Amino acid sequence: MTDQLTARRFIEAEPAAIFDVLRNPEGHVDIDASGMLQSAEGDRVGAVGDRFTVHMDREAKGDYPMGRYDVEVVIDRYEPDREITWWIDGTIKPPIGHTYGYLLEPGEVEGSPGTWVTSVYDWSAVSDQWRPIFPVNDESALRATLGILDRVVRRRASGA
Repeated sequence: MTDQLTARRFIEAEPAAIFDVLRNPEGHVDIDASGMLQSAEGDRVGAVGDRFTVHMDREAKGDYPMGRYDVEVVIDRYEPDREITWWIDGTIKPPIGHTYGYLLEPGEVEGSPGTWVTSVYDWSAVSDQWRPIFPVNDESALRATLGILDRVVRRRASGA
């Protein structure tokens, strides 16, 4: 079994438009397919080490009785319009060790310019204590989130 899942999708938008959603705390809530992210607080991130708060509801997954709780998203890779990854600093100490992120690659499909977006979910650093609950999300959730990201980026581009 691998300790990482990825999903990839082509989005007909410039990397900057996609990255703008991904560096915005509320953007994470807007594109979440798991139903766990309820709201977020904080400024748009702009560097490694930046943080924002996400209000979570694990009951949306129905798998582990954590109820409502808050986590801090901590940016650990940040390359504008190219890559953003983060780890979760939550109520569990030390942090569990899973990471999420996106890689953006300009491209073209059938003559239409846009961006290949790869979602990466990695739990390879998770301790044996927490490993039984991983993966929290599956590949279909990653794909669904990319589909929602596509819709959100198009909606923002149209001014809606």
